[in-house]
Order: sequence, then structure tokens, then C-alpha cells
Amino acid sequence: MGVRRARALRAVGKAILLIVGLAVSIFPYAYMVLQSLAPWSEVNRSIVPTQLTVRSYDWLLHGSAIALARPWLRAFGNSALVTSASTLLMLASALVVGYALSRLRWRGRDVVNQVILFQMFYPAIILLVPTFLVVRQLGMYDTYWGMIVPKAVNLWAIFMYVSFFKSIPQEVLEAARIDGAGELRIISRIVLPMSIPITAVVGLFLFMERWSELLWDLIVVKEYRMMTLNVLIATMSGPYATYPGPLYAASTLLTLPIVLVFVAASRYFTRGIQLVFK
Repeated sequence: MGVRRARALRAVGKAILLIVGLAVSIFPYAYMVLQSLAPWSEVNRSIVPTQLTVRSYDWLLHGSAIALARPWLRAFGNSALVTSASTLLMLASALVVGYALSRLRWRGRDVVNQVILFQMFYPAIILLVPTFLVVRQLGMYDTYWGMIVPKAVNLWAIFMYVSFFKSIPQEVLEAARIDGAGELRIISRIVLPMSIPITAVVGLFLFMERWSELLWDLIVVKEYRMMTLNVLIATMSGPYATYPGPLYAASTLLTLPIVLVFVAASRYFTRGIQLVFK
């Protein structure tokens, strides 16, 4: 009886701890959404507003007599375009490079592996100015290409794919080669389907990282029509800063795609995490 009671108490304690942790994690997001829907007279004055209104969102879209409307919908589209293109390019390049580094034998492979490992611990901020100068010299300043191309390769993603591909049985790949399949066919027909769980994990983290990118997009774009949503939020000033409601509304719009992508990829996310920490 004492053992059962102890187990029950431990279970209750774990449940309480999980509930408290979940509440602490969710509260900032719930507070942000509620404040974005609160009347301006109640913003930051009460956790749950007495009534809900979309005035803050209307302010973002249409402006007012004292504040010109900024291209928030276009900025949202810019973020979606730049993030989607960059994430797909990072996944494609990491998949191909990771396969080449883990499953193909070629001269200099070990050197490239060591360079990638070194670059992962190298402060990326040091390359910010040289990269900007190259982008401007190539005529990609203040363009979508200027935001997408420099973010087309991610060393962490390559490292994750290298680790995963090493776990694939060599016999499977050799059998495909015996059947006459080339390396690109092996990647598309065998390796890619097997790597869907790890791709979901890597893709989700890459998407979140790129979606929240601020510094690079801030220095490579100057026109409002080209700005991403997070850059537009960072440049909010004047009447926008006077009323925090629109700031909460813009922040809610910024976090919404991350939540949707996570929900969509959650089916494979758990399996991918298990593979990573296997």
C-alpha cells in the first residue's frame, strides 16, 4: 500500500510540474495574443481584456490620421517568400552535401569535413561585412536574391545529415548501385524517403531560424516594400511605438507561421527527435 501511494504521489508531482512548466511556456504567447486583441485603453493593464477588438490589426493594415499604413501584408509575404526559398535551398544543399560527405569516397573529403566542423564554431558575425560587400558588388542589394542566396547553405544542417546518413546500411546503397541506379537516383528514391523524419526536424529549425532572422535582412534591404515582417517590426517608431497594441498584433503575425509549421510537421518531428538522440 505504501509503495502504491508513493508512486501515486510521484505521478501527481510530475503532473503538477508538467502543468506548471506548460503554463509558464504558453503564458507569454497567450498574453501577446490577448493584448493584440485588447482595447488600447486596456493594453498592458490587464491580462484578460474586458472585450476583444481588431483595432490594432486595423491600425497595421490601414494606418490612421497620425500614422501612415506600412506594407504589413507585403512584409508578411516577403517573409514567407524569403523563408520558404531559403529553407528549401538549405535543405537541398545539406541533403546533397551530407550524402557526399558521408557515403561517397573522394579526395579531400576529410578536409572538407574538418572545415565544416571548424566553421560551425566560427563567429558568423565576422563574415557579415565581407558577405554584404559581395552581395552589393553582385547587384543583389535591396533584392530578394540578396536575402535568399547568402542563406542557401547551413553548416549545422549538413552536419545533421552527415550523422544521419552514416546510420543507413551500406548494403542498401550497394544493392541500388548494382541495379544500375546513379547517385542522384539513390538520393531521390532511397535516401530522401528514409530521411523524412530528420528532414522534418532540420527543416523546422531552419525555418524558425530564417523566419526570425533580423540582422542580415536589416542591412541588405532599405525599401519598405522589400522588408520582411521582423525588420518592419524592428523599424516601428513614432506613433506605432506610442501604442503597444499594434506591436503585439505585429508580433502575433510574426509567430503565427512558426506555430502552423510546427503543427504541420509534428507528425514527423517526434520520430526525427528520436533519431537525433538515438
